[in-house]
Amino acid sequence: MADVVDLQAVHDAMVSAAYEAGKMILAANPADIDTGTKLNSVDIVTEVDKGVEKMVSGRLAAAFPSFAFMGEETYKPGMRLGPEPTFVVDPIDGTTNFVHSFPNACISLGLAVDRRPVVGVIYNPWQDLLFTAVRGRGAHMTRGRGTAPQRLPLARSPRPLAGLGSALLAVEWGSDREGANFEAKAAVFRQLAASRESGGSMVHSLRSVGSAALNLAAVAAGQLDAYWEGGCWAWDVCAGWCILEESGGGRVVGGNPGEWDTPLESRVYLAVRGAPAGQKELIEEFWAVVGDRRLEYSV
Repeated sequence: MADVVDLQAVHDAMVSAAYEAGKMILAANPADIDTGTKLNSVDIVTEVDKGVEKMVSGRLAAAFPSFAFMGEETYKPGMRLGPEPTFVVDPIDGTTNFVHSFPNACISLGLAVDRRPVVGVIYNPWQDLLFTAVRGRGAHMTRGRGTAPQRLPLARSPRPLAGLGSALLAVEWGSDREGANFEAKAAVFRQLAASRESGGSMVHSLRSVGSAALNLAAVAAGQLDAYWEGGCWAWDVCAGWCILEESGGGRVVGGNPGEWDTPLESRVYLAVRGAPAGQKELIEEFWAVVGDRRLEYSV
């Protein structure tokens, strides 16, 4: 079905919408806006999230009226992706960063066809940093409007992956702060960071950017080696997934052991950058750390 969709036209419309969303986000003063919560006090939504999603959905519906739409702020429990072309949108990914004026948040715009990401656009307006990809046409990063895009990954000759002991990883605590998933995450984080002498992997370090989309974009750029996540949603990962896959062999698999082919809506992911060697081995080494501490989230 993707073959009959003009993916470049979709890409161009999404980039235009992303830049307009960036203006709306930058115009807002987080100290003056109303915030609410969904799951708990760290699962935040603002009037800006809702306003951006309304603008984006209106623009995309006008340009592509036959496409479906799934957005974080208009999602209803039980909604699932179908095979039809579907815009999968997070109006502000990193809302907690946004309300604290921490400049790592973005709009994430994806298009899924047959439940697979085929176009991705991520825009961080504070840094004027744009990541884009179209299936089969590569991924790019643009620093500042009017500048030439850079092909991803940024390194001309990416280094092989030499295992967790030399890896820089992204992880996130998420908004679920109790129960089995929280305990499993904390245990995995500890084992990744701990010294070899105490049974850990002693990774170079763990990073929490605060945005699933920006974590994926950093893996696609080669700035991070991998990103492990449990609890986010399709709108958090759709755009970044496409960008990663188009960035020289980057890969998304399941965050739980053995899940080599994971669906877009699985909610548990492991993203690994493209590399000339060591990708499969790093995935399996990471899964060994997870072990039987499987993350389970309902869809």
